[in-house]
Amino acid sequence: MFRWKATAALAVAAALTLTACAGDNTGGGDGEGSQLTLGAIAAPTSYDIGAGAEYGNRSPFFQAVFDTILQKNAQGEIEPWLATDWEYNDDNTVLTLTLRDDVSFTDGTKLDADAVVQSLERFRDGTSPQAATLAGKEFAAPDATTVTITQAAPDPSLVNLLSIAPGLVEAPSSFDNPDVSTNPIGSGPYILDTASSVTGTTYNYTANPDYWNKDAVTYEKLTINVFDDTTAMINAIKAGELDGAKIADNNTITEVEGAGWTIESNELDFQGLLLLDRAGTMAPELGDVKVRQAINMAFDREALLQSLQTGYGTVTQQVFPATSVAYDEALDSTYPYDPAAAKALLAEAGYPDGFTLNMMSTPAFQQTFDLVAQQLADIGITANYTDPGAANFITDMLAPKYPATWMALEQNPDWQLINFMIAPSATFNPFKYDDPKVDALISTIQTGSEAESDSALKELNKYLVDQAWFAPFFRVQGTFATDPNTNLEFWPTNAYPSIFDFSPKN
Repeated sequence: MFRWKATAALAVAAALTLTACAGDNTGGGDGEGSQLTLGAIAAPTSYDIGAGAEYGNRSPFFQAVFDTILQKNAQGEIEPWLATDWEYNDDNTVLTLTLRDDVSFTDGTKLDADAVVQSLERFRDGTSPQAATLAGKEFAAPDATTVTITQAAPDPSLVNLLSIAPGLVEAPSSFDNPDVSTNPIGSGPYILDTASSVTGTTYNYTANPDYWNKDAVTYEKLTINVFDDTTAMINAIKAGELDGAKIADNNTITEVEGAGWTIESNELDFQGLLLLDRAGTMAPELGDVKVRQAINMAFDREALLQSLQTGYGTVTQQVFPATSVAYDEALDSTYPYDPAAAKALLAEAGYPDGFTLNMMSTPAFQQTFDLVAQQLADIGITANYTDPGAANFITDMLAPKYPATWMALEQNPDWQLINFMIAPSATFNPFKYDDPKVDALISTIQTGSEAESDSALKELNKYLVDQAWFAPFFRVQGTFATDPNTNLEFWPTNAYPSIFDFSPKN
């Protein structure tokens, strides 16, 4: 379920290769405020922000030990954190941040503007999945409490980025430590107890006694256990060994509720087909918009949601999330399920006998691929699947080796989403498909006034749906569960809750 940043592309990777196994829990379910024990489905690959920093399902590991420059509250709104104030220049190319002056790292070194600049540079120049989001940006520290970020053109996603992985601040004094990947030095609410933790399995933390925001820390100890399969997680829930857990399989929700737990949810990811070869360079058929529209009409989205997610989610035909200004509920009725009309469209496009479409598959999602093949076959399209192996699924997709594919992707905030899957240089636009109207709208979104940007976002979303760039099926319910002794406000913008949004009921 994880994603390629956190993005749902990594969701596939994590779903295919969940890391480690459950560790022993010694404090779950007490609700006393002394111990919070959580279940996760993916362990951090490295604590070094330049190598492994991610949010999504790995966010709690980083949030425990590092502060971010800005913070998101439970409603997903940006708030001051290490930075108390921020302001753009007139053309939105320079962001100036004012920092707190009372923060130190857990090794005693000062967290100042120079440390923040070094962390930003380390992330930008590193290999973390989101490193490219800071590409081309320059960072400076005019004084101890001021940081400037200069960019060649406005980046509407920058402030949001500073509240997630790119905004993590690591002690520069630790950069050259031989154990930097397993012994993090930050200014966060907790300190990793490396002696009692087991990399990949069990992570134990103690509250940072010198944390600058003590009111935000509601537990003295934190444990995060990593589970390698759903059954192990459910058994731990039933045994009372956890206070909160990520539910990777929505088919187990009834069982979790039966244990007396409370379900919290959001919708971050969509599943569906990426019709990547819109110019028809590899699959000439996809170069015709009528073919792409016919594919959209081939799918019974309600039935797919019920079959694949037991109904937990919302059918959709657009890649922008319901929280976006671009979202238009009416667009979700653009393509009714109508195989006969789809076949007629194919005939109009010159394919009355259908055609064969080469795509990837993987055993981990075999039911999905079978249903997709069945519904495409109903309109005359034969899905010719190749299994490239789990390790090559994303690589082959982005090579690109296939004109279309099923995928689960995160519905990011608008500008990130555009640069993730729509712009000519976007990661999930591997054919680098370029449309002059899309380019013009993206330019307005980047440089126009708020009103102009909002109008262009709406127009862009409608155009993408009308041109059938994608064939989304549904947004998936992301699920987190808590025991009867634990309160949680589940933020709408991340796969895993903020550790600051847990609190004991007693």
